[in-house]
Amino acid sequence: MTSNTDNNRKVLEARAKELVFPPGFVFGAATAAYQIEGAPDADGKGESIWDRFCKVPGVIADASSGDIACDHYHRWRDDIAVLNAMGLSAYRFSFAWTRLIPDGKGAINDNGIAFYDRLIDDLLSAGIEPYATLYHWDLPQALQDRGGWYNRETAEHFAAYAAVATRAFGDRVKKWTTLNEPWTFCWSGYASGEDAPGFKDGTKGGVIASHHALLAHGLAVPVIRQTVPDAAVGIVFDLNVTEPASEDPRDIAAARRFDGAQNRWFLDAVFKGSYPQDMLELYADLLPPIHADDNATIAAPIDYLGVNIYRRSVMAEGEELAPLNFQRVSPEGTYSAVNYEIWPRCIYDILHYVNDNYAPKEIVISENGVATAPETVSEDGHVWDDQRATYYVDHLEQVAKAASEGVPVNGYFAWTLTDNFEWAYGYSTPFGITHVDFHTQVRTIKYSGEIYGQIAQQARSIPMMKTGLGR
Repeated sequence: MTSNTDNNRKVLEARAKELVFPPGFVFGAATAAYQIEGAPDADGKGESIWDRFCKVPGVIADASSGDIACDHYHRWRDDIAVLNAMGLSAYRFSFAWTRLIPDGKGAINDNGIAFYDRLIDDLLSAGIEPYATLYHWDLPQALQDRGGWYNRETAEHFAAYAAVATRAFGDRVKKWTTLNEPWTFCWSGYASGEDAPGFKDGTKGGVIASHHALLAHGLAVPVIRQTVPDAAVGIVFDLNVTEPASEDPRDIAAARRFDGAQNRWFLDAVFKGSYPQDMLELYADLLPPIHADDNATIAAPIDYLGVNIYRRSVMAEGEELAPLNFQRVSPEGTYSAVNYEIWPRCIYDILHYVNDNYAPKEIVISENGVATAPETVSEDGHVWDDQRATYYVDHLEQVAKAASEGVPVNGYFAWTLTDNFEWAYGYSTPFGITHVDFHTQVRTIKYSGEIYGQIAQQARSIPMMKTGLGR
């Protein structure tokens, strides 16, 4: 290690120690079922759209899949030990719908129930609170065959699935999220085709899928509350503060349209009980049938909003996804391995944007993190991911600043706990604060995980343990 690198790390660690958060602030890490579990057809699990999509040649950057991933289905105890070693108090994970209900509706898979029973019980025994997400993109293929999120009936099946999950786990799980990032799974899945199920139906596809996904959320909220009266119920949106690329009125209008599509369409529906009028007019004949009571259903009161934030969006007039007609502009700066601008202020800006315009009871940063090139464990046993470690301190400083100004942000979940299958990027762009050797499945906490654990320990006063799991 050079003296300059050593000094930089000392400065970073000193900055981390200076961070102050409100009492009871939650520090956790997040994952998603398809990205970590593996075991795609074990013990009665059904096929999801990602199981099917990954078999299509050319859609995954490295031609990989989540068939093994982190083998979390068999190694969940290793991952709980990693959470414990970092001193984290919460774990955000998702249920695989097809592990609980293989066809998406109908028969329940007792083996799937048993797996999540073991995971939840062991988390609680370790003093880690489970934050459960019902849907993180892995729609049952059987429901996709019936139209997927184009089919209004999928929302009803989702509510029935929510009833199954809450009956099984609601005695122990009290933090429930309905959907993760409907903008992404609806638009990348049905508009651009980047993600499963791979449809390239343009704006119409994104809009139709989005309405039915939001309806699914609205139908599920009262189901969760009925089964788990003491539940805290929320939804997770991936949000960006949008800036025009210039003062040209065309760029300002494009930024407003993009803000309407990614942010206001979802936030207005949940918090204001109606879609934004400018977007209804823009979409016009692209809209699905919206029933008289749909808006009220979608606006079922929630207890917290989860915000996934990775970048800002700088927009100019363009030709992408007519009639949105935007193009993303990349200002000069530093970018991650998935070409996201590293702009720490984005997390401060989005917290104020949400609070000022929608005033949720509570906000949780449900995902934030950075992708890099694949890393290796050095001879000294460390993974020195200095860029990621700096990223967390930079962004958490902005979270702490927003909290000090009265924004009701009460939790932060690092994306992601372990290197995993990163959707269309495969294993080529790891986000993990824990390195996974995918040949041996050994877990090694990275430098970023050590720094993040240090920050969490300041809240919990728990000594950090060292781990090299699976050795």
